[in-house]
Amino acid sequence: MMRFTGNIDARVDDKGRVFVPSGFRKVLQREGVAGLVLRRDVFQRCLVLYPAGVWDRQVDALVARTGMFDRQGRDALRRFVAGAENVTLDGNGRLLIPRRYLDEAGIQADVRFIGVDDTIEVWSRQAAEALACEPDSLADTLERMMSPRGCE
Repeated sequence: MMRFTGNIDARVDDKGRVFVPSGFRKVLQREGVAGLVLRRDVFQRCLVLYPAGVWDRQVDALVARTGMFDRQGRDALRRFVAGAENVTLDGNGRLLIPRRYLDEAGIQADVRFIGVDDTIEVWSRQAAEALACEPDSLADTLERMMSPRGCE
């Protein structure tokens, strides 16, 4: 099972290239992943790297829930897929992030890679640090999500 964990800081060069952390590259290599899909996150101002198989499952799930004559569903599917781009790592383990994605995520030079289960988020370091400093609602959210049903 593919799982990415941890957070690692890196730097984007003037050409938009950034070294993907070695721990994340090892997971990709172990799982035989060659292709990645990059898109802006739906909820946060960050980028998400999907291994190709994970991306395919996400799109398949959207397609399965969208009827041919479901206008809103088709629009959501279109916007979700159109906002993505296939990317690969170069021979040195670098990812070329197109300028429009860097701009959409507010990334200048310093980035933070965050492993989130089967995807990798790419944040501006400043935004990631600001998010980490928000009032702690993690405990409340986890308590609500993980508490046994009916015992509340």
